Amino acid sequence: MFIDTHAHLEDEKYDLDRAEVLKRASRAGVGHIITVGTELGTVAKALRIAEENENVSAVIGIHPHNASSADTKAIAEIEKLLNNEKVAGIGETGLDYHYDLSPRPVQQEVMRKFIRLAVKKALPLVLHCREAEEDCIKILREEHAQEAGGVLHCFNGSRGMLKAALELGFYIAVGGAVTFPKAKELREAVKDIPLTRLLLETDCPYLAPQSVRGKRNEPAFLIEIAGMVASAKGATVEEIETASTINAGYLFGIGLKGQGKIVYEIRDQLYLNITNRCSNHCTFCIRNGTDFVKGHNLRLKKEPTAAQVLSAAGDVSKYREVVFCGYGEPLIRLSAVKEIAKGLKDKGAKVRIDTNGQANMIHGRSIAKELKGLVDSVSVSLIASDAVSYQKMCVSQYGLDAYSGLKQFVLDAKENLPEVSVTFVTVPGVDTDKCKEIAEKELGVKYRIREYGRVG
Repeated sequence: MFIDTHAHLEDEKYDLDRAEVLKRASRAGVGHIITVGTELGTVAKALRIAEENENVSAVIGIHPHNASSADTKAIAEIEKLLNNEKVAGIGETGLDYHYDLSPRPVQQEVMRKFIRLAVKKALPLVLHCREAEEDCIKILREEHAQEAGGVLHCFNGSRGMLKAALELGFYIAVGGAVTFPKAKELREAVKDIPLTRLLLETDCPYLAPQSVRGKRNEPAFLIEIAGMVASAKGATVEEIETASTINAGYLFGIGLKGQGKIVYEIRDQLYLNITNRCSNHCTFCIRNGTDFVKGHNLRLKKEPTAAQVLSAAGDVSKYREVVFCGYGEPLIRLSAVKEIAKGLKDKGAKVRIDTNGQANMIHGRSIAKELKGLVDSVSVSLIASDAVSYQKMCVSQYGLDAYSGLKQFVLDAKENLPEVSVTFVTVPGVDTDKCKEIAEKELGVKYRIREYGRVG
């Protein structure tokens, strides 16, 4: 199925035939739609539509056009509604300097508030950015938006914004504009969106694709967008469908009936699964083939809050150690890790983090000092013996810089944490002898070799 990750089904333009619009979408192969409320009135309507239709989810927030209405009371009301099971994300929020329907300082402050709320509630952001790239990127970085993750909605082809969004771990959504004859630059830029970060959207009733341009857009027209994206990337429509659907599932929890485990036991250790997001897309990762580890389903429909993790962990006194190690990179959620680790230490637990070592790059600073006193040991996945081999196997969003970044993280961790080690996997092509040498002589840490295909 295809997933339309950004629609406005609550728009009054659908009031007379919304049920037929949904039927046409289903017949066209669009199996799920995310409808996006943009102010309190449409948020309530979006939620009602989602509750009435199994194949519809809602994203709720206040659009930058309506930022002037986002007073303390309005944001508090949005926060209450986030507890609704049909809510998949927060937004759309961001900046729009094209129309300036709300003062720019107000837009900026509202954007900051929603980013903080997304981090607090562990929900992805849906970002709107029009003619405001410099300020958008600045605010995203200052507010640590990478901890929530999200999607750059309605990508317009800017290489600078694309690079910044990808570095923050955001997905990129392509809409109807990609089909316009004059959108050559956008189609060129689409080539640079990794399949692992691609989403599709209509933004209906706006931005109808070329064949129906000037008419009311609707989710059924997503297929034309997918076809043009496939053409631009030299891929098949089926490849675009598969990639974008998987990505939407990871980001918004679509296609999952229930929540995967956020804590699970293996022998005398308790493991914490706080995110499925990762800055790597390793070719050998077990999650490429299954959602299960040792019989535990780890595919999360929603990321848990720190309070939920601590509650689920319960009495940790019986465990040898508690390990941050789920189906993603835990240090993406640095604030949550610190809060959870403090709660665990207060209970007397020994805390370990299994990580890909890219946290410094994810957060734009050395973070090892922030873990001091909270984390007893760190195990870093070294994987390969050189940057080229590492990138070939791990497909990091940081490219060839990822390998040197993880080694620096190991060195930083050595200075601040009691115990640091590296692991590498016996994947075909890995020079394990060279990896041992790097661990012992260059990094000065212990190492562990893991058999390819084994976990735990």
